[in-house]
Amino acid sequence: MGELVRKSRWMVAVVLLGTASGTSAAASPAAQSQPNWKTVPTAEGIAASSELDLGGSKLHVDFAPGSLDLPNEVFLKHIQDAASAVVVFYGRFPVAHAGILVVPAAGRHGVLQGTTWGGRRGFQGFTRLRIGEHTTTEDLKDDWTTTHELVHMAFPGMPQDQHWIEEGLATYIEPLARVMTGDLQARQVWGDMVRGMPKGEPAPGDEGLDHTHTWGRTYWGGGLFCLVADVEIRRATGNRKGLRDALRAILEQGGTIDQDWSLDKALAIGDQATGTHVLTSMYAKWKDAAVPVDLPKLWNELGIRVTDSGIDFSSSAPLASVRDAIAGDATTAAPAGH
Repeated sequence: MGELVRKSRWMVAVVLLGTASGTSAAASPAAQSQPNWKTVPTAEGIAASSELDLGGSKLHVDFAPGSLDLPNEVFLKHIQDAASAVVVFYGRFPVAHAGILVVPAAGRHGVLQGTTWGGRRGFQGFTRLRIGEHTTTEDLKDDWTTTHELVHMAFPGMPQDQHWIEEGLATYIEPLARVMTGDLQARQVWGDMVRGMPKGEPAPGDEGLDHTHTWGRTYWGGGLFCLVADVEIRRATGNRKGLRDALRAILEQGGTIDQDWSLDKALAIGDQATGTHVLTSMYAKWKDAAVPVDLPKLWNELGIRVTDSGIDFSSSAPLASVRDAIAGDATTAAPAGH
């Protein structure tokens, strides 16, 4: 997770078409990442187009004119890996029809920006990305933006005052999905959280998440809400359920980016799925008032220790199993509902 910039004007178009039945979370990341792209006719103004079937959805990728040092196949594989991480987290790809649009940015490198909308250009979810001309494979390895943007498709559109939950979910879920596929290591994910979550704490004058629309409170404040909710759901259910169970239930009830819901409706569905009142009770407290979190205490309970060499884990911490269920390495992370 890193500094987020949300506005863009540019074009590769990735289109996901087909059913939203998706791929089981039990499918191996290796099997999901095997490319099987086919070249398809291009639309006017598009340089090249390819399609891929992935878990019942079809990815259609249009490359707009522009120079990229790497071959198209490398970017197709990167997009596929990001989509596969979302499939593993949610159990399926969120929407039946989705598009992603990315354009080469001359003289730049890296995945620079991303924006996602619902119900645009005939797609349930539509993402636009900007990719630098001189992007390397190492840049793509470090990229979080592509997965972050695709996560947006798995939650309904919110009023502006609740934009923080959209960005907070994407900020929180992106690394969890990638650790589940082995793209990230758990220590890296928790290290990023230890460094990043303090940015989401309320500052003097804060009036709650619904009324304080700063960058830190929108992205990291939303992410902090998600982290605390995940821990509290797991604490309340003996680690049998977590935030992922709530989000999957919201998705199954049709809560995708092209649908405009109230946050109260979404959180009530999530609470019903976990058999708790964590989400609705937290929102009632956090929406209109500054609610600080004792992060050092939380890290200690989770068994996360900051050392001179990075992050260390304690297996004897009270919530060590919760830590591993949220973001353990691929061999230790628990499936949803377990």
